[in-house]
Amino acid sequence: MRVGFYLAATQPVERVLPQVARAAVRAGQRMLVVGDAPLLARLDQALWDSAAEDFLAHGPADQPHAARQPILLSAECRAPNGAQLVALADGQWRDDALAFARALLFFDESGRDASRALWRDLKGREGVELEFHEHDGTRWHSRG
Repeated sequence: MRVGFYLAATQPVERVLPQVARAAVRAGQRMLVVGDAPLLARLDQALWDSAAEDFLAHGPADQPHAARQPILLSAECRAPNGAQLVALADGQWRDDALAFARALLFFDESGRDASRALWRDLKGREGVELEFHEHDGTRWHSRG
C-alpha cells in the first residue's frame, strides 16, 4: 500500500488534482476523489474545464452509473467504481484509505504540520510505503 503526500502550496487542489487524475486515467486506473460538497463541486467543474486537454469522464458517487465512472467524486471513502486509487482532496486523512492500493493526500501549507505527524505515524506501519510530491506552480516533483 502506497501513500503519496501531495503538497500544493501555491495552487488550490482543483487546479492540480486534474493533472494527477489525467495520469491515472491514462494508466488505466480508476480513481475515487474524496472531499466535502463544496470542494467536490469545484473539482467537478475543474475536471470538466480540463477536458480541452483530455476528456476526464467523472461523476458523483450518489448518482446512477457511479460504478462505471473512471473518476468518482464522493464524500465517503468507498469506491463503487472499484477504484484502487483514492485521492483525499480535502487534506483530511481517513484510515479507510488504507484499504486502497494507493492513497493520495492533497494538502496546502496550512496542512503541513498535520501531514508531518501523519507521515511519522504511517512510517511505522508495516506494508505502507510513503512518497512525497510538491507542486511548483506548473507540475509535480517527487522529493526524497
